[in-house]
Amino acid sequence: VQLQASGGGLVQTGGSMRLSCAASGRTFINSLMGWFRQFPGKEREFVGNIRWGDNYTYYADSVRDRVTISRDKDKSTMYLQMNSLKPEDTAVYSCAADCNNWGTRHCDYWGQGTLVTVSS
Repeated sequence: VQLQASGGGLVQTGGSMRLSCAASGRTFINSLMGWFRQFPGKEREFVGNIRWGDNYTYYADSVRDRVTISRDKDKSTMYLQMNSLKPEDTAVYSCAADCNNWGTRHCDYWGQGTLVTVSS
């Protein structure tokens, strides 16, 4: 299984950004997938999950109103759309697959992170 995150970069406060996570190596029909972020010197933080098979989503309270997770089955890609970005959203964002429960960091597969920097 390989997960390839992309789409990070520099954005101004109030802007939007969409991250992608290309998944390969097998089918993910039964997988609970997730987005996470890590601030410098801090532990990885949960952002949101999507259940690949039925598109059900779940978000952290801190970002619920500003992010949307979606997936494209044909492209085997998961997305994280982030709006109204703030400097405190600056972090390395990672995607994961086969998470063992909603909202946890316990996932079997991880992609490399992509840095999102929000300028003030």
